[in-house]
Amino acid sequence: MKNITVVGSGTMGSGIAHCFAQYGFDVHLVDLNEDALKTAIEKIGKNLERQVNKGLLTAEDKAAALGRIQPFTDLGVALTSADLVVEAATENQDLKAKIFQQMDAAAPAHCILATNTSSLSITTLASYTQRPEKVIGMHFMNPVPVMRLVEIIKGYQTDQATLATIEDLTRTIEKVPLVAADYPGFVANRILLPMINEAIETLFQGVGTVEAIDEMMKLGMGHPMGPLRLADFIGLDVCLSVLEVLHNGFGKDKYAPCPLLRNMVAAGNLGVKTKRGFYDYSENPKQPTPLSF
Repeated sequence: MKNITVVGSGTMGSGIAHCFAQYGFDVHLVDLNEDALKTAIEKIGKNLERQVNKGLLTAEDKAAALGRIQPFTDLGVALTSADLVVEAATENQDLKAKIFQQMDAAAPAHCILATNTSSLSITTLASYTQRPEKVIGMHFMNPVPVMRLVEIIKGYQTDQATLATIEDLTRTIEKVPLVAADYPGFVANRILLPMINEAIETLFQGVGTVEAIDEMMKLGMGHPMGPLRLADFIGLDVCLSVLEVLHNGFGKDKYAPCPLLRNMVAAGNLGVKTKRGFYDYSENPKQPTPLSF
């Protein structure tokens, strides 16, 4: 594989593009919004510069990586020579289905179609294509340049050759591929999101404050970040979406999203990206202020 196309230039898409470009792949970064693409390239540049400052890359490495990333607003043109396309759009079933239809129509026959979904069915997305054996999940963790895990999800019709290729590719960019079956939430979010939801429920019931809940999990359980702070980092809208997938997929009350989470998302308080969630990030994003509920 030499040519990688990434669809979506948000936090995850830009991070995925960054990683592949850093390890020598030619990357086509696709977004309908030219301003979003410009912002993404600038963000990648800043993140590469941090790596230079830490001694992880040279200035020449940074320049070479940025030079390998080309922005596109036309998906069809971007996919002309793609060996792999990674869809990293918003976690919305209908949107992803439409994108997969477009990718399937435009990509070369040999091209593998991957999705960065954190919870949606790979098998269902594959059903919108004429190459279900070449459809697979690549669930990168945020922040992508830092986190080593890539959760690989094998759809019902994904063939062994596709799985092996993606596992090898993941190792090439110095990440660890771990395989999960195609069930709601896979492994990572099936375990993580109920914990976050329980932390929100604990806050909702007044059992503990934001600060107390997070500090207890950090100091008592050894977690590097408390569950409420982590929810803000992930995005409360994403947390709600994953919980709804789990609840609908398994039909069990233990996956039902907490009413407080629903209200916060409805109010537009989504965490770090809106500067307000369980913490206020407006003054000092690195040391946010825990809010009272």
